[in-house]
Amino acid sequence: QVHLVESGGGLVQPGGSLRLSCAASGFTFGSYDMSWVRQAPGKQRELVASISGGGFTNYAGSVKGRFTISRDNVKNMVYLQMNSLKPEDTATYYCNAVKLQIPTYWGQGTQVTVSS
Repeated sequence: QVHLVESGGGLVQPGGSLRLSCAASGFTFGSYDMSWVRQAPGKQRELVASISGGGFTNYAGSVKGRFTISRDNVKNMVYLQMNSLKPEDTATYYCNAVKLQIPTYWGQGTQVTVSS
């Protein structure tokens, strides 16, 4: 059975940092691209960052230079280090496993709130 379990969300002040983690199980982790997707209330889902099985990364323009995605193919983990957080980063963040450019598995999401 496939599981993607996110953790690390919370309330942080503008300019602060958070590190999201996603624990994966039940599928061949290294053969999937992994991504972080976020959705704020009333807004469309946004691809934040992605990383291939080999470690190639891609970022949305809105987070480039502030967020870093990484993965550990031994521990079956993917991470999102978020620095210099802004109120507009407030959203539910989802971990997503992608195969052949098709989002295949989703986590339940973790809430990130950036507010003073």
